[in-house]
Amino acid sequence: MDEDKNYRAAIYVRVSTDEQAQDGYSLNAQKEMLTNYCISQGWDIAKFYEDDGYSGRTVKRPAYAKMIEESDLWDVMLVVKMDRIHRNSRNFMEMMEDISSKGKMFVSSTEALDTTNALGRFVVDMIQRIAQLESEQIGERTYFGMREKAENLENDASEKKTMGFNPPFGYRINNGALEAVSDELDVAENIFFQYYDGRTIDEICSNLNEEETLTRKGNIWNKFNLSNILHNPVYAGYMRWEDILIRHEAHTAVSPELFNRVQEIMASKVKDPSKRNVLLVPVIGEQN
Repeated sequence: MDEDKNYRAAIYVRVSTDEQAQDGYSLNAQKEMLTNYCISQGWDIAKFYEDDGYSGRTVKRPAYAKMIEESDLWDVMLVVKMDRIHRNSRNFMEMMEDISSKGKMFVSSTEALDTTNALGRFVVDMIQRIAQLESEQIGERTYFGMREKAENLENDASEKKTMGFNPPFGYRINNGALEAVSDELDVAENIFFQYYDGRTIDEICSNLNEEETLTRKGNIWNKFNLSNILHNPVYAGYMRWEDILIRHEAHTAVSPELFNRVQEIMASKVKDPSKRNVLLVPVIGEQN
């Protein structure tokens, strides 16, 4: 950097929802540290940019976007640590290409790194890759924990057995457990039987819309939302989490046998054999 130049610093601070309970990285603590850093460097503070409750894994942060938009106001982007600005190396490098093309610089105060020289750029990139690795490892542990929970959910004595399951048409969540909405479930049952009896999806949609039987949100039926009904194993007694089927105790629209037959009929109408992915559910006598 040009030590004789009086740089204008854009101070960026961020905490995610999880980090708000941790000591040492509060927004005020970050702002105080960076203010003192600017004083020690003889820099002017152009503006504070503060994202409260936003993850570093996304670029969709209002203060971050505003800072990039207002790049004419500052010369140096200043953060306490590199993970405050991005936790994804690709996002970081795209940001660096953007601000570098505008003649702007990046500084991480506690890591004593800047991008005004080749070594600094190399080290910044390596640290970002390590941060991304840590983030991905956390994501993997979370995923495997959720999968293990899904695999053992049927043996869980707790009533809360939905894992944040978003109830489809015909169901709602009551005290953490799936519960049937009888009038909607009757419609779902009618959809299955009409299709099993040979009516096309377009014909079923037309029948429902003519009867003014609408979706939960008051929309008309179409190929997309009606196909979702026919493909969803929840109507035969099973919630789905990726490739795992979890038996639920709520009322069903159809039997597993009828559901499976509908899946086979739909698959038979797919012209490309490689795309005939049929998800069948266990029937009585086949369950372990």
